Amino acid sequence: MYHAPSFNATFWAVLFTIDQDLAETTRQRGCPCGGRLHRADYPRKPRCGSNALPDTYKSRFSFTCDRDGCRKRATPPSVRFLGRKIYLGAFVVLISAMRHGPTPQRVREISTLLDVDWRTIARWQVFWRDHFPQSHFWRAEGARVILLTKVTTLPLLLLTAFLGRWDDCDDHNGWGRLLRFLAPITTAAAPPS
Repeated sequence: MYHAPSFNATFWAVLFTIDQDLAETTRQRGCPCGGRLHRADYPRKPRCGSNALPDTYKSRFSFTCDRDGCRKRATPPSVRFLGRKIYLGAFVVLISAMRHGPTPQRVREISTLLDVDWRTIARWQVFWRDHFPQSHFWRAEGARVILLTKVTTLPLLLLTAFLGRWDDCDDHNGWGRLLRFLAPITTAAAPPS
């Protein structure tokens, strides 16, 4: 039986702090029209381990312009949420990577343990195999991670590049680096999922 990753309260707090920093950077930049940005967070009901999550995970940082006639949204990158997906970014990466590592039986066990439907996991695989490698982000930043390897092993490739081993769930610094690397894909310009 595969055991749930040991993402503890400290891990979730570190990711929240990183998201706060990314949000503050976005807020300070302001709106392209010159207006100031005010908080207008999106409510979230994240799945996967949501019982152990602090209340700070019930919303994603976002802002709106204060100028009449503009009112554009500015949603900063996030290390907690992977785009508009309702699952936490760390779990999307980990479970998708497991498709390349453990046996199908272990994937079934963890999908049951974390309440993720197998069809959702299949969609994540399509995202990593087909959409992510074609994104402008990966074309520009992928060379920082790898030189010669098969892109078909994404996100396992990313886990081993940032954590050393795909199953090293206790490396909070590695997870922080990985999720910070992926943060640009969590905004409106993200590849489709």
